[in-house]
Amino acid sequence: MNLILNQKPWVLALLSGLLMALSFPEIGNLNLVMGIAWVPLLLMEHKLRHEKRAGLKIFLLAYLAFVIYNTHTSYWIYYADPIASLMAFFANALLMAITFWLFYFTKKHVGDKQGYIGFVFFWLAFEYQHYNWDLSHPWLTLGNVFANLPEIVQWYEWTGVLGGSLWLLVINLLVFGWILLKQKATPEPRREKAFLIVLASWLLIPSAYSIIRYTSYTEVENPIEIVVSQPNLDSYTEKFGENMLSYRQQLDSLVRPVAPLITEKTQFVLGPETAIPFEFLESDFTFGQTYHDYLDSALHSWGGPDLLVGASTLKLFPSKRSVASRPLDDGRFWESYNTSVHMSTTQSPMFLHKSKLVLGVEKIPFIGVIPFMENFAMDMGGASGTLGIEEQARNFYGKNVTFASLICYESIYGDWVAEFVRNGAQILFIITNDGWWRDTPGYRQHFQFARLRAVETRRSIARSANTGSSGFINQRGDVLQKSEYGVQLAMREQLNLNSELTPYVIHGDLLGRISWLAAILIMILAAVKFLRTFGKVTPYGGRG
Repeated sequence: MNLILNQKPWVLALLSGLLMALSFPEIGNLNLVMGIAWVPLLLMEHKLRHEKRAGLKIFLLAYLAFVIYNTHTSYWIYYADPIASLMAFFANALLMAITFWLFYFTKKHVGDKQGYIGFVFFWLAFEYQHYNWDLSHPWLTLGNVFANLPEIVQWYEWTGVLGGSLWLLVINLLVFGWILLKQKATPEPRREKAFLIVLASWLLIPSAYSIIRYTSYTEVENPIEIVVSQPNLDSYTEKFGENMLSYRQQLDSLVRPVAPLITEKTQFVLGPETAIPFEFLESDFTFGQTYHDYLDSALHSWGGPDLLVGASTLKLFPSKRSVASRPLDDGRFWESYNTSVHMSTTQSPMFLHKSKLVLGVEKIPFIGVIPFMENFAMDMGGASGTLGIEEQARNFYGKNVTFASLICYESIYGDWVAEFVRNGAQILFIITNDGWWRDTPGYRQHFQFARLRAVETRRSIARSANTGSSGFINQRGDVLQKSEYGVQLAMREQLNLNSELTPYVIHGDLLGRISWLAAILIMILAAVKFLRTFGKVTPYGGRG
């Protein structure tokens, strides 16, 4: 313990960043290490708080820790776009460092107790905000660290992943508080014992509940049979680009592996995001040769199953509809979409559009305020720039089943997924590409996060990914089947439908909303205290 306490502040910041990274799925997989990963950072703040220019030093060292955390856990973004990845690493770390600095600022001007309470609320509010604004990037939400260990977070059906973040933050604070007590010149054994009892309770009670819930949870038998396809087309050379394969070659790679697995019980076939490899007007889809000559004949040859597949689509409007609308010479406007297409032999194709867009690829932040930002859009195949979105979480209906179609990035937004379930979804289908990141932790993390959606909503999940991993997840978050990366194949599974609503589905990110409000109130209190003491000597030394 003394070895850590005696380290220089920059070493403590470095240690925190590394521990955070090691705890993350598919990086170190040391999930519970996140329960102590913040302790060095808290010790760093404690060491520096009385020094001259403490605020600047604490901010810069926190920034160092979070740059390490971001780059080590998300380095795979570099494969998609090197420049954008650097912006993501350093900008996201900046937001995290500002959040940590607010904790220091509150301690300085309001008091230690309020500061540590603020530490929890500030971070939860930051994570909640990261789900709900133009710079949204909730990949590194702390509660996500348990994505590959859902057995101990079955209580996410009550709180969502923000409950996991709260759990971890409080563990860190309790460990930190116990360390400070151990370092006091005058021992306080009763307080030390109390800290350990609270820490043990905080650790064990949720874990015990989770294990009991996990072992006792039984799905209602209501199965449907699903086949998912993994075409395995290189996103850079085969799927998109100057030498991309023809639409018939691409669709054949989707359809061919499926046929041997179709049975009389099969109700759905899933293909990945943008599996239809060219843009088209939705109003013209059934008149194009893609539909009539290939996909329609495949549907009839299968003899029954519906097809859910991704596409890049266009729509025309008589007037400007949104920030995604672009003018035509004839006075009309057009919008591009990342789309799910539901096809059946008994009804016309149905289209739903992706709503949670990837920053910098499908969405340019604040474009309504700063239009020239559109020039910085990354081109990653299909449509680029700011896409149109679906304003509400609308489900598809087919084969007497109501199902949600989640496109790629949407599957990491717990409250958004819960809205589909509130609107009647009995099962979750995820269609994604994931090939942009190559064989890196990115696609594996993305698959693991889906397990948390299963726990939060108690919905089974079928997942089709272009290059992998495709697979099936049950309502406890167990992986029933999972494909390897870079293999062309199809997989079949029976999954149970569910119509019951979890507390999280009913209430959504209630914890996030409460934390956001509490954080605002604490910041107002800290600002008022700061203004009242401005220019005066503060309890930490220095001046306000």
